[in-house]
This record gives sequence, structure tokens and C-alpha cells, in this order.
Amino acid sequence: MSFIQGFDPDTLREEVDPSACSERLAEIGEQRSLPALLERVWLLKVLGRPEDSLVLSEESVRVARMAGTRKDLLRARILHASVMQARGAFAAAEHEMTTCAEEAEGQGWAAIAAFAYQHRGKVHFDTEDYEAARKDFKRALFLRQESGATDDQLESTLLAIDAADRRRAAASVAS
Repeated sequence: MSFIQGFDPDTLREEVDPSACSERLAEIGEQRSLPALLERVWLLKVLGRPEDSLVLSEESVRVARMAGTRKDLLRARILHASVMQARGAFAAAEHEMTTCAEEAEGQGWAAIAAFAYQHRGKVHFDTEDYEAARKDFKRALFLRQESGATDDQLESTLLAIDAADRRRAAASVAS
């Protein structure tokens, strides 16, 4: 079940049903499996609890490093970087997402690389570097198409490209 109802066209943040997310968070409880940890991290992040999310995201990276696959570790690191972004640590988030994107591409894991580029694009978007954001979103779109992504994933990337284009155009008019 997807809790994402859409994306805010101005911030590119996920639009979710807070009560459904809170209910799911309660269902998961204190489960310690990696999938449960990752889901809890994301739910806390979208519910606007970045401090709680940060603690769990650090734990999820440790668990993935000890007991997961390399793909699991990359997913955990990307999610951790997105939590850092939510907390305003843009440079650290960008660095981590760059490292993850490069590793995923080097391994031929297009879907994970796309996930990293999409989120790095959001970091650039938040820092008002719309040209870099657009470049990352275009790379994510290519990789998502290559990996057979869902229509929802492709649509979210197209929305992000459009938002970066609109912001870039508005910035050039303002200057």
C-alpha cells in the first residue's frame, strides 16, 4: 500500500495522509527487521519528525551494513541522506547521494541509481540550484525508464523536471 497521495509541485515533498501514516507507524511498532526500520524512518520523515527519523535512519544503515545486501545498504544510505536533507544538512545529503548513485550505476542497479539521483535532485531543488536539479531528474527519468519503473515513479520524476524548469525560468526572469 502506498501512502503517497501525490507530490507538492512547489516543494516536491510527498503528500501523504498523516492519519494513515501514523496508524501504520503504530502497526509496525518496535519491529527491528530492516524493512520495518526503513519504513519507520520514512514514515517519521513524512510525518515531520526528522529528529526521530535521523536516529532510526542511522540504525537502519548499521543493520543493513551488518545483515543486509549491498543493495539494502544503498537503499538505507539514500533514505538516511533524505533525512539529512529534511533536517537542512544539504551538503552532507548531496555527498551521500552522489556516492550511492555512483556505486549503484557502477553495479548496474538502475532502479537504485534512479532513486539516488531523484533524491539528489531534490537536494539541489531545495538549495535553488535548478539546473543541477533538472539534470539529476533527467538522469533519474532515463534510469527509471531503463529499469521498467512504474507509471507513478515516472510521473513523479516528470513532475520534478517540470518544477525545476518552472523555477529555473522564474529565476531567469527575476534576474
